[in-house]
Amino acid sequence: MLEALAGTGLAAAAGLNAYIPLLALGLAGRFVDVVQLPIGWAWLSNEWVLVGLGVLLVIEFVADKVPAVDTVNDWIQTLVRPASGGIVFGGGALTETAVVTDPAEFFESNQWVPIVTGVAVALAVHLAKMALRAVANTLTFGAAAPVLSTVEDIGSVSLSVFALLFPLLVVVVLAALVVALVLVFRRLRRRRAERAVAPA
Repeated sequence: MLEALAGTGLAAAAGLNAYIPLLALGLAGRFVDVVQLPIGWAWLSNEWVLVGLGVLLVIEFVADKVPAVDTVNDWIQTLVRPASGGIVFGGGALTETAVVTDPAEFFESNQWVPIVTGVAVALAVHLAKMALRAVANTLTFGAAAPVLSTVEDIGSVSLSVFALLFPLLVVVVLAALVVALVLVFRRLRRRRAERAVAPA
């Protein structure tokens, strides 16, 4: 149960920012005794992988805050974030998945289930984020991009930390994010309706 919550939290975080949960999981596996990465995910704690993830995180951090560039980045991340979600769910859920040497055995043993679950969770969060960002950018002429991006980064960091250290709180954080998403979406819809009425 706790493993599934940890994996879900990390995958949801990956839907907001692909590199934050990967980096968090890798750093935790390297420096925190409580987190033991499965053998198949030990590479995440390699120093070169951590440096690479750090560089990618900086690029993502900047690109996601620039209007228009953030839209292009979101399209590119449609492949990256779900892949990240699969990796972190697999590692965060402490699955016994090892390096895949025999694909038939991999599928027969159901080792693919956590990975596919992580992909699905991250993709769902990413698509919701992408839809919200498109509406917000249209209504604010891109001014909302840096604000929303910062909120998403904070959400990704929070989910990653809670998933690794306090998995039970993942439910609370996810619920808060859903409520925030609904409130922002309603506000944007109201603003769009006001704009449509204004010329008349």
